[in-house]
Amino acid sequence: MKPLPSSPVHAARIEAFVFRCPIATPVRTSFGTMHDRPAVFVRVEDRDGATGWGEVWCNFPSCGAEHRARLVDTVMAPLLASRAFDGPVEAFEWLTQRTAVLAIQSGEPGPMAQVIAGIDLALWDLCARRAGQPLWRYLGGAHDGVGVYASGLNPDRPQDLAVQRLAEGYRAFKLKIGFGRERDLANLAAMREVLGPDLPLMTDANQAWSLDEAGAMAPQLEAFNLGWLEEPLRADRPWNEWQQLSQATGIPLAAGENIAGPAAFDAAIAQGVLSVLQPDSAKWGGISGCWPVIARAQAAGLRYCPHYLGGGIGLLHSAHLLAAVGGGGILEIDANPNPLRTALAPALSRVMEGRCSLGEQPGIGVAPDLGAVAQLAAAGC
Repeated sequence: MKPLPSSPVHAARIEAFVFRCPIATPVRTSFGTMHDRPAVFVRVEDRDGATGWGEVWCNFPSCGAEHRARLVDTVMAPLLASRAFDGPVEAFEWLTQRTAVLAIQSGEPGPMAQVIAGIDLALWDLCARRAGQPLWRYLGGAHDGVGVYASGLNPDRPQDLAVQRLAEGYRAFKLKIGFGRERDLANLAAMREVLGPDLPLMTDANQAWSLDEAGAMAPQLEAFNLGWLEEPLRADRPWNEWQQLSQATGIPLAAGENIAGPAAFDAAIAQGVLSVLQPDSAKWGGISGCWPVIARAQAAGLRYCPHYLGGGIGLLHSAHLLAAVGGGGILEIDANPNPLRTALAPALSRVMEGRCSLGEQPGIGVAPDLGAVAQLAAAGC
């Protein structure tokens, strides 16, 4: 991977916008349910008039969306506007350092890291737009195409949604599991019934199991030819438990959405138990933090497949980052309805044989019409 480019930034205005879209069918995981789809979009305007857009992770609990927006407004915006930076990397590192004690004092290292990540994404979009280049090319990528997979398939007749997405061009899928042995196995059987034996099928347990439970389930999952088993254990469990599980199954293990910080990612890479690393650039690191982590992961032979389950701005950033780094990873696209995603990421609504093309528009390729977004959110889905 090439070094990240550098372009001076001095923000004049930083704004956060919260949207919340009601949904007819809740999105379920083993640890909780989303009854609406929240999104926090961040807009940064430089003193030279250039603008960029980012997104802050805010899925669970969804009431945290407004809180994260307030953190942008009251904590990060004054800091970012207070000085000039050589580029987004310096801004990311400085914001992280300046708020490190506050994150400890408030007991909120996660929300602090998430709002810094969203700002970092906006700064990279700003720099790419100012350069007149699509973000994937500005970051050094050679091609705009990315492989994609349909994610977030719920435990209630997941095969129905899979059939719809299969007809739309998807050729890889990920099923939520962790809802009990019989239900999980029945859903996997139903998925294989409609997908056939060879299309990529992955599973996500969302930290549902203890080591003993995961060890008992893994052999029963092996019959379904799985691409990976994601977060079978809690993300805070010691690595020796992951090592024991990896020795007990041939299914590749995946994790990373709940890892934060270079040291924690380096520890995960060094263990040799993960086959797939899944940092979420809207949850920690943005592009500035994730770029070196991805480089080290790929050098160690891991496959980089970005985690993402939010609105369209963050999804586009994930796509451009994946296109820039290459390496054969695939992009997670939520299969469930979410106007805050589809309306803002039109390039990723056109799937042809499991792939999307990002195009040549500057930056991430879209600039939200906030009035139209508000109308979409109010209409729900």
